[in-house]
Amino acid sequence: MILVILLAFISLMVLVIIHEWGHFILARKFGVRVDEFGVGFPPRLFGKKIGDTLYSVNLLPFGAFVRIFGEDGQENSPDSFSQKPIWQRSLIVLGGVITFWITAAILLTVVMGLGANITVSDDENLKDPRVQVAQVASGSPAAISGLMPGDIIRSIVLPESDSEPLNVAFPIDKVGQLQSMTQQYKGQVLTLNIERGQESFKIEIMPRNNPPENEGPMGVALLRTAIMSYPWYKAPLQGIVATGNMTIAIIVGWGRALSGVFQGETSGVQVMGPVGIFSTFVQMSQLGAVYFLQFIALISVHLALFNILPIPVVDGGRFLFLMIEAVRKRPFPPAIEQKINLAFFSLLVALMVWITFRDVARLF
Repeated sequence: MILVILLAFISLMVLVIIHEWGHFILARKFGVRVDEFGVGFPPRLFGKKIGDTLYSVNLLPFGAFVRIFGEDGQENSPDSFSQKPIWQRSLIVLGGVITFWITAAILLTVVMGLGANITVSDDENLKDPRVQVAQVASGSPAAISGLMPGDIIRSIVLPESDSEPLNVAFPIDKVGQLQSMTQQYKGQVLTLNIERGQESFKIEIMPRNNPPENEGPMGVALLRTAIMSYPWYKAPLQGIVATGNMTIAIIVGWGRALSGVFQGETSGVQVMGPVGIFSTFVQMSQLGAVYFLQFIALISVHLALFNILPIPVVDGGRFLFLMIEAVRKRPFPPAIEQKINLAFFSLLVALMVWITFRDVARLF
């Protein structure tokens, strides 16, 4: 457990460092001076200056940062951020977001080479297809029984009857097959043979007679999946396609969640903070390296989309101020921009504290 938590922490730190490296590399590309590239937050432990840049390691290991000359005000120097054309400043600001997507594409390229789970229909004839849990509804029979996203349902043991002998396990390899059985045996105890990573075990579950709308008797979303791997020369393209599909899926999910909020409906989407993310890291690590890499790629895409939102504090907000400058033909007043950023930063910290409390409450 400690090793997994450490690996999760290092993975998130690497994502943040890569994000800041995106800003750094584009700033240097356009001739902007970078005063410091720091891993962790001050106080500083040690550092080394190479050229104009101080590379530092700091005490608080919760992120990374770059200090770009002229970023926070007007500096009349050719190597100042503020003196560069808006298109160059925009690319520097969005450099971190771009590296998140590149990182996701690289990770998914590795996954495609190793062999990735792809979703297939019940009609396709494939080697070793499996029915996999995609989502578990809170408070449902599936949640109570301990089913988790990523679990593979290998077989089912039906209640004993005149037509069904005792303890005979029926193999499951199609979603419709399992759905039909749970509909037929609502209100009765079924035994599912589950595969979770390297672990195999049995659970008992009683499908509900009257489930809530869109949940089904067990309260799970199911997928039929199969392992598909690609040769090295095809894996990069598939990794890029998978990153694009993942991005679209997340945007659609956010859209449905917002639509549900405005319509007063519960969308079932749960917002996770650091505690929830680390908990999911532990679950994914139990399923194997491929799932672990896919989850890091998923986080990377989430971070890219969050950072590109047009709100202060994140990169999208800084880009928005640059677009306002382009329209006004003069810079947005720095003092006002700093006050807006401070207000939104305070709101973001309060939101993260609230989400963390919810994550801890869910664990216990």
